[in-house]
Amino acid sequence: MVEADVFVCEIVPDPAVIEPNFYRFPLGVTRMFVIPGQYGKDNCDGFNRRELIRVGGASLLGLSLPALLQNEKARAAEDVRYGGLGFGKAKHVILVYLQGGPSHLDLWDPKTDVPDNVKSVFKPIDTKLPGVQFTELMPKLAQEIDKTTLLRAVSYAPNGLFNHTAAIYQMMTGYTADKVSPSGQLEPPSPKDFPNWGCHIIKARPPEVPMLPYVMMPRPLQESGVIGKGGNAGFMGRAFDPYTLYPVGDDMDMAKMERIRVDDLQLRPEVPQDRMARRASLRDTVNASLNDLDKAVSKYALDEYYGKALSLVLSGQAREAFNLSAESKELREKYGNNTFGQSCLLARRLIEAGTRVVQVNWPKVANSDNHSFDVHAGLSTRMKNQSAPMLDAGLSSLIADLDDRGMLKDTLVLAIGEFGRSPKRGVSTSGNGNTDDGRDHWPYCYTGLMAGAGIKRGFVWGKSDQTASAPVENPVHPIELLATIYHSVGMNPRRMVYNHLNQPREMVGADAVAGILS
Repeated sequence: MVEADVFVCEIVPDPAVIEPNFYRFPLGVTRMFVIPGQYGKDNCDGFNRRELIRVGGASLLGLSLPALLQNEKARAAEDVRYGGLGFGKAKHVILVYLQGGPSHLDLWDPKTDVPDNVKSVFKPIDTKLPGVQFTELMPKLAQEIDKTTLLRAVSYAPNGLFNHTAAIYQMMTGYTADKVSPSGQLEPPSPKDFPNWGCHIIKARPPEVPMLPYVMMPRPLQESGVIGKGGNAGFMGRAFDPYTLYPVGDDMDMAKMERIRVDDLQLRPEVPQDRMARRASLRDTVNASLNDLDKAVSKYALDEYYGKALSLVLSGQAREAFNLSAESKELREKYGNNTFGQSCLLARRLIEAGTRVVQVNWPKVANSDNHSFDVHAGLSTRMKNQSAPMLDAGLSSLIADLDDRGMLKDTLVLAIGEFGRSPKRGVSTSGNGNTDDGRDHWPYCYTGLMAGAGIKRGFVWGKSDQTASAPVENPVHPIELLATIYHSVGMNPRRMVYNHLNQPREMVGADAVAGILS
């Protein structure tokens, strides 16, 4: 039997430990060095254990590291060939995710000549765009809408998607779940899940500076007891999970963003900077002795991967980005002194510091009462006094702030929920009970908003019918919005990825919405 050198790269929980280990296996000498990280996370710069095992088993399977690298290069080349209007204009992406399903009729697609049980209880107002009206709940956003594209006909036909979790999963991943109950509830998150949209981006487009690649805040996606479904990297591996910033406090605690803790971005007291630097030097010594195979992997950005992680801890840049007190009192008040408003402000600060992707989740359980968009009852009071003022201030300030700083030209913003609300009040469309002051779930037609990087300004795409119950022009499926995001960051939306069974799957089975790109 021919002996062969096999390279193994292992993640260990102590981020300060770098130590070479050498073991001998039956097939030959296996050289192993340890890279810092956490158990269960993927290795190196995008290679998971499964891929490294494929490399190690080259003599059995006919696979090799050069072939693996070639596949990565081929995917990158395909991105370049894809191209088109707006392609690659976005360096950063912010998703303002309005979990719960806001009522389009009561926010940004009011109808006037309709029956009383369809008409919003809120008065329509003009916006900066001629002929486009919002309700009186959105006066601030009405003055910033000229910087955006309004999507008035987001639509899909549900297949077990009448309730939140399954609809959220589709919006986050571009795929429907395998197991959906009649109520639309899903099983808890699984390593077999399709990756969240942002995880694809940070794997293909890691940050250019030592900064957190992806931050999700201020609470997880949730319906009832199903928490975090669609919010992680799934079969891609935990190395590409978002950094989750969920401050201590319940959903009704409007001051919890004042208690942000980022302790895991700091050096532990027992590991001073000079000790960390010495261990980095030890790693360089180990690298110098690697064989050709190891060097090939090292050239594939291992040094860059480790160096950025070390820089992130030593520089303090990330910790400073989280320092909301550095902003003026006036600006913080403009965003809103509440969890949502301060999350939007923090999103801008993170993007400014170099974070690639930020997802701001509406800070309330999708199916809940106070502050939630899930208005099966109490719509007139809850939207007027709770959810709408926070949304209006936070989203309008984010768009205006990014534009004022010149950041909107390379930052893509999408604000969207998993569905809208039923045109008729007091009827059931999902099996939920609704009062005559409530609207049920409605995926057939609702509204979203996009702005920035390659998106047309002062534009409306799509049109709803007289009762806002169905599209009459240019319907957009939610997964087409994901495709538009991928397109905007310079990725072919249909590039192939491999699931937990090593089966090829398109990143998303849709194309970008060309009509809104410039």
